[in-house]
Amino acid sequence: MIYTVTFNPALDYAMGVKKLEPGMTNRSYFEQLLPGGKGLNVSAILTHLGIENTALGFIAGFTGKEIKRRFEEAGGHSDFIELKNGVSRINVKIKSDTETEINASGPDIDAGSLDKLMEQLDSASNGDTVVISGSIPPSLPDSLYSDILKRLDGKGIMCVVDATRELLMNVLCYRPFLVKPNNHELGEIFGVTLSTREEVIPYAEKLAERGARNVLVSMAGEGAVLVAESGEVIKAPAPKGTVKNSVGAGDSMVAGFIAGWHESRSAEHAFKMGVAAGSASAFSEELATKEEIMRLYDRL
Repeated sequence: MIYTVTFNPALDYAMGVKKLEPGMTNRSYFEQLLPGGKGLNVSAILTHLGIENTALGFIAGFTGKEIKRRFEEAGGHSDFIELKNGVSRINVKIKSDTETEINASGPDIDAGSLDKLMEQLDSASNGDTVVISGSIPPSLPDSLYSDILKRLDGKGIMCVVDATRELLMNVLCYRPFLVKPNNHELGEIFGVTLSTREEVIPYAEKLAERGARNVLVSMAGEGAVLVAESGEVIKAPAPKGTVKNSVGAGDSMVAGFIAGWHESRSAEHAFKMGVAAGSASAFSEELATKEEIMRLYDRL
């Protein structure tokens, strides 16, 4: 089983505005309401690709119920923990000449609910995959990522981590199966600017040296780089297409890689699936379908 963990799911409320004018009344020309959160996006793409998975995380209030309803209506399977207080987030995505996001903080997560999540993760066993991604809400400890990987260590579970800075660096000692920074996040870790695929490679190799088994670096229009567990370096330019929606593209890449690995245990196939899924979602108004992903895969 593949489990994805989203600590702070949201309803993503996207609105298109022809020209955003701060301080003025702006009217949208389209609206879209989708269940959001990095882990939920990974789960959605895995579901589109026919890969069985379960989304874990915390929901609260009427917005939490709507997140669960919309996610499961789209075919997802979840085992969310419902909090007694607060409401899940609504994140506003304004699409104009540039994209602007306003992300809410979300509800406080009590110790008892966190214990329930840990008990859910304890049910994962040898051969399972656990995907942890996104930020940690203020009510949870900063050590949460490393706490979870320590708890899962030695059980034969493939851990996938999509996080930044200390959250990422602190889990490398537990040899996660996959980490996926983008080039800007990788550069921030080492205090450098990384613009090309060639520049990324030595710094991705540093993460591998510190324990990451596979390092997948997304680079938006520049493509992607994989430093595989075998030591092989695989890189590819981005497929050509019109970017319609960058939200969820990185999560789609993670899902595509996982799906490809589960299908073949081939780093090259997993990498191509990751690039195809990430790009297909970027070229779509919503998260990509299997058909859209496979069309791009055949072009790589």
